[in-house]
Amino acid sequence: MKEQIQLSDHFSYRRLIRFVIPSVVMMIFTSIYGVVDGLFVSNFVGKTPFAAINLIYPLIMILGGFGFMLGTGGTAIVAKTLGLGEKQRANEYFTFIIITTAVTGAVLAALGIIFAEPVARLLGAEGEMITHAVTYARVVLIALPFFMLQNTFQNFFITAEKPKLGLAVTVAAGITNIVLDALFVAVFKFGLVGAALATAISQAVGGVVPVAYFLSKNTAAISFCRTRPYWRVLLQTCFNGSSELMSNISASIVTILYNYQLLRFAGEDGVAAYGAIMYVAFIFVAIFIGFVIGAGPIVSFHYGAGNTDELKSLRKKSLCIVFTASAIMLFTALILAVPLCRLFVGYDEGLYEITLRGFAIYAFSYLIAGFNIFGSSFFTALNNGGVSAVISFLRTLVFQSVAVLILPEIFELDGVWFSIITAELLSALVTTVFLIAKRKQYNY
Repeated sequence: MKEQIQLSDHFSYRRLIRFVIPSVVMMIFTSIYGVVDGLFVSNFVGKTPFAAINLIYPLIMILGGFGFMLGTGGTAIVAKTLGLGEKQRANEYFTFIIITTAVTGAVLAALGIIFAEPVARLLGAEGEMITHAVTYARVVLIALPFFMLQNTFQNFFITAEKPKLGLAVTVAAGITNIVLDALFVAVFKFGLVGAALATAISQAVGGVVPVAYFLSKNTAAISFCRTRPYWRVLLQTCFNGSSELMSNISASIVTILYNYQLLRFAGEDGVAAYGAIMYVAFIFVAIFIGFVIGAGPIVSFHYGAGNTDELKSLRKKSLCIVFTASAIMLFTALILAVPLCRLFVGYDEGLYEITLRGFAIYAFSYLIAGFNIFGSSFFTALNNGGVSAVISFLRTLVFQSVAVLILPEIFELDGVWFSIITAELLSALVTTVFLIAKRKQYNY
């Protein structure tokens, strides 16, 4: 039986990879939610409902992003507090953040359900697409509190030194989604409602099981306890995790801009093609996000404990792993381009051709994306939410927005696909500058 890895350990390449693998697989299964919905809707319900999901998805991701914010920001504080040797205080912070997540999720779900239709119209939905978009959003948003809890617990399972348990919960939720999508959409023919129900139920699984675990007797490094409002900690949590929230909001805004340009140059087919490309991108980028979720609490712990040698080692090893994974991802994406595009949109030859070309261009962004994601997350783990937010804001909103507004005017449809590569290159420059500028301050 392999020894349990603790945050206080020295991390070799082998130990670091072993520790983060559950988080990587966990994020891949989390990304499967939208991917499976899109796959079944595209093939069994139709092109227009598929485009409608892609159009309304920014609303769902913006609201769900608050869970990522509280999880990543809170984890950095709780892990640092553990590093300082204050376990009881860490448990109180953890409990308060989880309660805040559940309450915030309920409020945001109600607002999302109420404003789903005007938001759909604002995003450009017309005619039949409005009905499809609103129906899907309202059903999925019922489970928003659970989705936010799942996102938050994904981070805290790492701090609790239970990454494998976090993986098991996410796999269970992912399998639930796949099985219910097959039943509701392919077998029972519930259409778009079936896909939304499958996602909502699977998110409930992902949110309820961790609550049950932490309420029971367990051996985790953190646990629920009696707590009180820690407003200053909550503010710091939101500040630390602001880059993750910014990433979700920015990605959603950029998606709206992409859809606008795609409607101009390729119509409904362009939106559907972008949806298929992004579903695959969710899985590839999830690998990077899973890595930084797993490595973040380690960085926070050793930063809190003042172990600068370990910080230096973690930074070097992490970058080496990220760059290696980036090259593998690009190679894999190019090899799988044809079968993946056939899987999503093979029923329409014109749509398939648009998707395949876009996919082949977009794939080159994987070479750089991992470095930028690591840079932003690294500063979150160091409790520097400001730098993390700047990197994230420029990468996911400013650079992409400018690129997607300018490049299509020069290269037309290809300009849309080249926008992400341009944005990642510019972001890499910013990330490099910050990593060099802050190295003496944090001694990494």
